[in-house]
Amino acid sequence: MTRPTVMQGVVFSLGGEDFALPVETVREILDHRPAFRMPQGPAWFAGLIEVRGEAIPIADLGVRLGLPPAAIGVTTRILVVDVAVAGRTLTLGLVVDRVLDVATFAGEDVEAAPDIGVRWRSDYIDGVVRRPDGFVVLLAAPRIFSAEDGAVFSALDRAA
Repeated sequence: MTRPTVMQGVVFSLGGEDFALPVETVREILDHRPAFRMPQGPAWFAGLIEVRGEAIPIADLGVRLGLPPAAIGVTTRILVVDVAVAGRTLTLGLVVDRVLDVATFAGEDVEAAPDIGVRWRSDYIDGVVRRPDGFVVLLAAPRIFSAEDGAVFSALDRAA
């Protein structure tokens, strides 16, 4: 994979770990709000919220990554992101524990995703960046949400 010379990412905390998504995929950051729960959804699906007249499906990103469910508190946020899934762009909200900052990462500082020793699937990771206070895991949102998930979101679009 060819790495860009510079990448900007929205850095956030989830289950005690730091992650980042490319800044160009993040539409906005919202304070957490309760979602309208839909019956028989996957465990990671938290429900729907309305954002400026649009129904947005909400995913508990921690659960999707195999971490414990988010503990909702005053720092909990929803990242509204655009993700390419199953040949289309989906807008969805990702529940995260806390948004930390927007950081710039040099391409040469991005290390390959480890194959072992982490609590989440390595194919969900584009790379890892070392920082003085630990690591930031660069997530690959299109691989976190599969074509099967795209079908779930399509069904929600029709229901909303």
